[in-house]
Amino acid sequence: MSKLAKKIKEIKKKYGTEIMCFFVVNLFRLERIFYKCKCINYPKEKCMFALWHAHQCGVFSCNQYRKTCIMVSSSQDGEIISRAANAVGVETVRGSKTRGGTKASLELIKRMQNEDINGALTIDGPKGPNRVVKKGIIEIARMANVPIVPAVYWSPEKRFLKFKSWDEFRFPLIGTNLVMVFGNPIKVPNNPSDDEIEKIRLQIENSLKDLYEDLKINYKKYLKQKN
Repeated sequence: MSKLAKKIKEIKKKYGTEIMCFFVVNLFRLERIFYKCKCINYPKEKCMFALWHAHQCGVFSCNQYRKTCIMVSSSQDGEIISRAANAVGVETVRGSKTRGGTKASLELIKRMQNEDINGALTIDGPKGPNRVVKKGIIEIARMANVPIVPAVYWSPEKRFLKFKSWDEFRFPLIGTNLVMVFGNPIKVPNNPSDDEIEKIRLQIENSLKDLYEDLKINYKKYLKQKN
């Protein structure tokens, strides 16, 4: 864990959620001015983004094309993330598998049905296992009648705030040149069988891994590519 990450942890323990919200929200507002992220293959149609928990900062870049609404945990950490996301224009619904998930899922589905807005879900959150896709995103996409689009981001640069957490979360600091790559849309049938759901789950999981490896190899090419 970096010195800055340790300091943030100490501040959170000593002063609580409100102080942390103030700190992180203003950090995100500052970051928004300098945020650099090139989007490759951004989907033209409304969709549900599938992201690893560690890549949730990638939704900042999505907002330049269409509004994005992400589901965030109802925990204290989720409160910090939600306020920070709202500060940079990303909308949120609150809930997780263990707390308020059904209500949040229905709210997200309703918004995608009635508004020109993309949904986003960290498919291995809120507590892992890391990079293992859970099935919830498939049901949300089916009910909202939108495809699932896997998305990853990466940069070889060292300007990241690193946290010693289960998801290996890294926050990009000012000036980091990021590239975010979107995969091919994955359609969900109206009434998928258990076997079809598992097939889609594995398809999302493998697509995320393949996109990430491809991005690390072709980062420089993508960085030079025109949007």
